[in-house]
Amino acid sequence: MNLEQLNFHHLFYFWRVAKTGHLTQAARELHTSQSALSAQIRQLEERLGEALFQRENRRLKLTEIGQIVLAYADNIFGLGQELLGRLEGRSEGMIRLRVGSVATLSRNYQENWIRPLLANPKVTLTIESGLLNDLLDRLLQHQLDVVLANEAVPTDPNRPLHCQFLGSQTISLVGPAKRWKHVTLRIPEDLQDLDMALPGPRHSLRAQFDALCLAAGVKPRLRAEIDDMAMLRLIARDSGWLALLPEVVVQDELKSGLLQRVGFSDQLAEYFYAITSPRRHPNEALELLLKHREAR
Repeated sequence: MNLEQLNFHHLFYFWRVAKTGHLTQAARELHTSQSALSAQIRQLEERLGEALFQRENRRLKLTEIGQIVLAYADNIFGLGQELLGRLEGRSEGMIRLRVGSVATLSRNYQENWIRPLLANPKVTLTIESGLLNDLLDRLLQHQLDVVLANEAVPTDPNRPLHCQFLGSQTISLVGPAKRWKHVTLRIPEDLQDLDMALPGPRHSLRAQFDALCLAAGVKPRLRAEIDDMAMLRLIARDSGWLALLPEVVVQDELKSGLLQRVGFSDQLAEYFYAITSPRRHPNEALELLLKHREAR
């Protein structure tokens, strides 16, 4: 079989079914009938001479050959999506940068990172947040140009990614200035039974803090645990409780005097990473941000 005999329309339908695992759902998304979709995948299997799916209960499971075909389809249609993303707005001379950010990352940090682009009239930004694994899947499918995260991605030959360290931020204990002005607390020694708002269990900082408290035999009174840094910022500002977070999250409140830095620990830090696909095509806006960070 030569390349001209490979029907990319059938391959696209296979790709969508493989992603959902259900003929019915894929047919609905593709606005076609289940029987028509099944027939086209069958034609692709006949052309390749291999079965691509096997039924397991009510789901379709990829065969070994199906997994190989899916890997190539991911690259083919992922590059197609990247092409559309890069060309969108190009007729107007625009550069599009698509940024994914884990939901636990500070919005202030994100804004600080993209700040060099904000005055550039030729750059269009798309920014979305979500769970790390979901964002990495979109990155590998070339639907995102970069993912910002507060944890490094382990090396995985089946999921090639480049993880660049951007920097770190000291973690501080903050509280309302009207109550905590001129007060300094040690972390964790002075936190026994104090009302606190903490990052949620999914945040990398939480494990660090819990380990310090356990080692010191200290138990703060947990009043709230919050994944979203924007929400944690509001709770720190309005609750009257102490909050543990990166100072960048509440930089405006600290500057205005609404919140007071009560303490910090050099054993606690948040780390920031830019994750990219090594197969990506150069993006001028992204290269500028990465080089700007290296220079700093």
